[in-house]
Amino acid sequence: MARFEGFDAGVAGWFVGLENDNSREYFTAHRAYYESAVRGQLTALLDDLRDEFGGETKVFRQHRDVRFAADKSPYKTQTYGVLSGSSLSPTGFYLGVSADGLTAGGGYWRMARDQLERYRAAVDADLEKRIAASGLEQWGETLATAPRGYARDHPQIDALRRKSVTLGRRRPVDGGIGADEGRAFVAGTWRATVPVLEWLATHVGASTTA
Repeated sequence: MARFEGFDAGVAGWFVGLENDNSREYFTAHRAYYESAVRGQLTALLDDLRDEFGGETKVFRQHRDVRFAADKSPYKTQTYGVLSGSSLSPTGFYLGVSADGLTAGGGYWRMARDQLERYRAAVDADLEKRIAASGLEQWGETLATAPRGYARDHPQIDALRRKSVTLGRRRPVDGGIGADEGRAFVAGTWRATVPVLEWLATHVGASTTA
């Protein structure tokens, strides 16, 4: 198993090139760099963190599934993976790299109907305090207005409008990211999500619908 050595200064440029020329020709011509400096280093970073957090890692394919998509671009413009099964987060942690930078986080992405019902019934000031204390950004879709059955002036209306509860942070990759800095950034971000993930595990849990 290779150890994480960092992301070099060419990573952001590789993704910019893919965004500008999302073709098999570009990807094939630059595949060796992708395999070693992009996917290879992301995989190594996840494996390093597995030693600390436990669980199992997975890096997703760079190819997009375009069978039912209007956009037929063949490649994703980010490389990403997850660490799942950690005792700190049964739902898993996210890690990705793109032209925008190195992104780490966790949470419940696009909650199922039953999860949303439990989430909205449980939303309270404690959740908001945990999110604020994390110091992380919140990501994900929100409703344009209050969900059905909830007043627009509800004290937790911003939280109630959310369809996802995901949070994390991004560190620019321009100029490269050293090994120690990268590991510390991701590990610190993941640990900051844990109080929110604990709330979600207690009050929402996994979907029970097919």
